[in-house]
Amino acid sequence: MITRSALRRGFFGLGLLASLPLSAPAFAQALAPAPEAPTGRTFKPVGTATKDMVAAANPLAAQAGREILAAGGSAVDAAVAVQLVLNLVEPQSSGIGGGTFMVFWDGKTMATLDGRETAPAAAKPERFLGPDGKPMKFYDAVVGGRSVGVPGTLRLLEAAHRNWGKLSWPQVIEPAARLAEEGFAISPRLNGLLSQEKYLQNDPVARAYFYEADGKPKAVGTVLRNPALAKTLRTIADKGADAFYTGEIAQDIVTTVTGHATNPGDMTLEDLKGYKVQERDAVCGNYRTYRICGMGPPSSGQVAVQQIMGILETQDMASLKPGPDAVHWIAEAGRLAYADRALFLADPAFVNVPVKGLTDPGYLKSRAALVDPNKSMGKAKPGDPPFQKTFLWGASDSIEFGTSHISIVDRNGNAVSMTTTIEDGFGSRLMTKSGFLLNNELTDFSFATTEDDKPIANRVEAGKRPRSSMAPTIVLDGSGKLYAVVGSPGGSLIINYVAKTLVGILDWKLDPQVAADLPNVGSRNGPTELEAGTEAEGWKAALEAKGHEIKLIDQNSGIHAIVVTPAGLVGGADSRREGVAIGN
Repeated sequence: MITRSALRRGFFGLGLLASLPLSAPAFAQALAPAPEAPTGRTFKPVGTATKDMVAAANPLAAQAGREILAAGGSAVDAAVAVQLVLNLVEPQSSGIGGGTFMVFWDGKTMATLDGRETAPAAAKPERFLGPDGKPMKFYDAVVGGRSVGVPGTLRLLEAAHRNWGKLSWPQVIEPAARLAEEGFAISPRLNGLLSQEKYLQNDPVARAYFYEADGKPKAVGTVLRNPALAKTLRTIADKGADAFYTGEIAQDIVTTVTGHATNPGDMTLEDLKGYKVQERDAVCGNYRTYRICGMGPPSSGQVAVQQIMGILETQDMASLKPGPDAVHWIAEAGRLAYADRALFLADPAFVNVPVKGLTDPGYLKSRAALVDPNKSMGKAKPGDPPFQKTFLWGASDSIEFGTSHISIVDRNGNAVSMTTTIEDGFGSRLMTKSGFLLNNELTDFSFATTEDDKPIANRVEAGKRPRSSMAPTIVLDGSGKLYAVVGSPGGSLIINYVAKTLVGILDWKLDPQVAADLPNVGSRNGPTELEAGTEAEGWKAALEAKGHEIKLIDQNSGIHAIVVTPAGLVGGADSRREGVAIGN
C-alpha cells in the first residue's frame, strides 16, 4: 500500500498511484492520512461522499452547505448559504461587502456570472496617485473609503439563486442569520490574523467587534455574535438584494465610505442602486482528453490558466512527476502567461481583450516553442496573439489577498465553482454598522495611469471592474461529463495554484487532497517561486542549474477541489487553511 506519508517524503510510488482506479474507495484506501509530514505540516484526509459535496474554507460554512444539500437544495442554494456563513466566520476574506465570480454547470451548459465590484461614477485614473504624481504606498491607498468598490456579491447570489436555486431565498439565508445571532467560536486562524493586523483597530465598529477593551484580539474559542449582520441578512431574506442596494443598508455603506476621516471615498447611493451582475461567456479550452472552463475578463485567471495548461500540453507532464523538471516547465509557462496578462487583460467593457487569440492553440504552441527545456528564459515578453485589434496599452500588475473559494457538486450533477473576495485581508478595514466589512477592491486597478506614454489597460475608470486573478474552474471529461471543480484564493498567485492542482489531478492522477497539498511553485514573470518549508526547497539547486533565480516564499493557498469518480465524489480542502471537504 502506498501511503500519504510516502508521497510527502518525495512523491515515491507516483506511478503506482496513477495506475489506481479513479474511485473514492481506492483513494481512501491507498492514501491513508499521515498525521505529520517531515516538513512539520499537518495534512488532512481526503473527503468522500456518494451524493453531493461541499469544499469550503471553514467547517461551519461547509456544514451549512451540506445541510442545504441534504434538504434537497441545489449547488447554488448551497453556495449562497456557504458564502453568507463565510462572511461571518471568515470575515477577513469575503462577504457581502465584496465581489464574486461564479462558474455554474448544469450538465449541459457552462454559465459564468461576474459579480466583480465596480469603480464609483466619480472615479478617475489618478485616484491612487499622490500629490507628487507618483503611485501611493499600497496601504495608504487601501485603508479607508478611497479603495472601496461597489459590492457585487449579493446581486450575484440573488441572480444565481433566481436562475438555479430550488429552495426558497429565506431558507438559504437562514443558516448564516441564525449563526450570527447565536455566535460562533473564534478559530485559531481568525485570531492569528487579528493578532497580525495593523489597521483594523482604527475603525471603531471593527474594534468593538473583534477586539477586547485592552486592544488584544478576542481569544480563540470566544463566542462572537453579530446581531447587526443577523438583522441585515433577515432584511435581505425578506426584501431581496434591493434591501442592500437601496435604503438603510445602502446609506450605511455610503456613510461608512465617505465618512472616513483621512481617506474618504466617493461612492453614492446611485452607484449602489445602479450595480448590475454581468453574465459572461465562459472561457473554455481543451487539455489532453479534458475540457477546462472558467471565468473570462475582467478576471485574468482563467485566460492565464488556459495559457499555462496549453503550453504544458506540449510536454509529457505525467512522466515528469513532481520535481525540478516539472517545476521548470510550470514556471516557464507561467512567465509567458503572466507577461500576456499584464498587457492584455482588463475589463472588456473598456478595452478590447483578445481572449480568443490568447487561448488559441496555435498561439500557445508558438509560445511553448520559446521554452528551452534546459535553461530558464528569465523574463518573458508579451506575445502577439491573433484576433486582436490595434492594442496600444502599457503593462501593469495588481494583487489581491482577502479571498476565499467554494467548490460544490449536488446530487443532480450540478456544480458551482465560486471564488469570492474583499481583496486584502479585512478589506478596506472599514466595518459598517450593518455588520460586515467593506472591500478595498479598487486597489486591484493599476495605481499608475500610463506605461511608456501608453494608457494602462487596467487603470481606474468610472464604472470599471478591476482586473482579478480569481480562477474558479470546472473540468469536463472526454465525454462532456463533469469531472472536477477547482479553485483557490491567493491573490495573483491563484493562477499558479490552480494550474498546479490541475496538473496534479489530470496528469499525475492524484486525489484532490494530495493535489491541493503539493508544494506551490511557479513564476509570475519574475523569480521562480518555491513554497518555503516544503519539499520544493530541495529542488532549488537543480533549478538554479537551469538558470532560475529562486525565491523561497510562503504561499498560503486555499485550494478546494472535488473530483467525480465512478464510486462517488472525492474532495480536498487545502491543509494550509482550516477548510474541509464534506458531503452526503
